[in-house]
Amino acid sequence: MATKATIFKAQLQIADIDHGYYAEHALTLARHPSETDERMMVRLAALAIQAHQMQALCRGDGTLAFGAGLSDPDDPDVSLTDFSGRRRLWIEVGQPDGKPLARACSKADAVLVYCFHGAAEVWWKGIAAQLSRFERLQVWRIPSAASQVLAQLAERSMQVQATLQDGSVALSSAQGCVLFEPQRWK
Repeated sequence: MATKATIFKAQLQIADIDHGYYAEHALTLARHPSETDERMMVRLAALAIQAHQMQALCRGDGTLAFGAGLSDPDDPDVSLTDFSGRRRLWIEVGQPDGKPLARACSKADAVLVYCFHGAAEVWWKGIAAQLSRFERLQVWRIPSAASQVLAQLAERSMQVQATLQDGSVALSSAQGCVLFEPQRWK
């Protein structure tokens, strides 16, 4: 019998001062058996960083949600879909291969990758030339030290506050706080 996903509930309060976006999101995260707390929390951070796009791209009339992630490689880790069903954002976490990113670029207005692992630099050096032709693609690096602290914030039921200001991201909960600045590689 296959191991089932572990369900996490998060109350995410976002204060995105840079974009004037303030909201609370009640979220359910299904952590695939092969997914780490670190990767799951980077998915949550990526959603918090891009949540302002709900207002900017969809004028508040859209769906910002977690996808099937590791359970379905053809589904994004996080997506923003407008009221007409148009996929506005496709967000991947980790170090994905070029072919799935090419498919994602053909299905969404913008594709963002948030890499975080210590091997991200090696991955980027190996794939940067292949990805340079995709105009819709952005690649962001979350420092490894920050992603490891993010993993420590994971709880089955959590309340997380995200504050974004001057390009920095602060995520905090009862378990602690992490402050980092995502670095744009592409």
